[in-house]
Amino acid sequence: MPRFAANLSMMFTEWDFLDRFKAASDAGFEAVEFLFPYEHAPEKVGLALAGAGVEQALFNLPPGDWAKGERGMAAIPGREDEFKAGIETALAYVHETGVKRLHMMAGHADPQDPAAQKAYRASLAYAADRLAEHDIDLLLEPINGKDMPGYFLNDFDQAAAYVRESGRQNVRLQFDMYHCALIHGDVSGKLKALYPLIGHVQIARANGRHEPDASGPDYPRLFDELDGLGYEGFVGCEYRPAAGTLEGLGWFSDFRKPA
Repeated sequence: MPRFAANLSMMFTEWDFLDRFKAASDAGFEAVEFLFPYEHAPEKVGLALAGAGVEQALFNLPPGDWAKGERGMAAIPGREDEFKAGIETALAYVHETGVKRLHMMAGHADPQDPAAQKAYRASLAYAADRLAEHDIDLLLEPINGKDMPGYFLNDFDQAAAYVRESGRQNVRLQFDMYHCALIHGDVSGKLKALYPLIGHVQIARANGRHEPDASGPDYPRLFDELDGLGYEGFVGCEYRPAAGTLEGLGWFSDFRKPA
């Protein structure tokens, strides 16, 4: 049976950020993830995590200036020093949370631009090697062009090629079924084809990015497929509740951790 991580950037937003950890635990989640922790001191994030008794499944490396629309630096020539400094910033939070997976956002760039490809490969190699020193996996996630127009990494096969090309055991694919549904349609087929590369899974309803429901993808079947494939990692719930976090957890009732 899959184990689920609540995404605290999208769920439990009725609470202040540092209170969301306990709210997620009280709701039955055994792990959490979020986009970024960097507005809060590493020690405070670590205390909130430990106090709630949940595991940190994932968070992202610094993305640049998010408020100005930046969505990563890995594929942006000229941002190398800032990118490397961001890894050191993230490592302070690794120390406090014990997280074993970090996602590297690529940024806005033409995926066919040789300069962007060169920058991305260099960023990937540097980040993977630096994180390997701390036994951390580096995750690459394709993001659909509707939600993030102009994003460099926008295809699952493209992402898989970068994972394979890296030749590094700690470079893995972040398989968000929501993005896969919007980019490729056939989530089950991609899941089975790319499973050996997958280091983390995320979910959301394809229509509206809300809680999983019957409108698709077919999550009951996909959860069974994950079990059949032997997936033992967390499934991140990276969705926006349609009408309140707790009100939308009916789908989760069979998966709650024991009280």
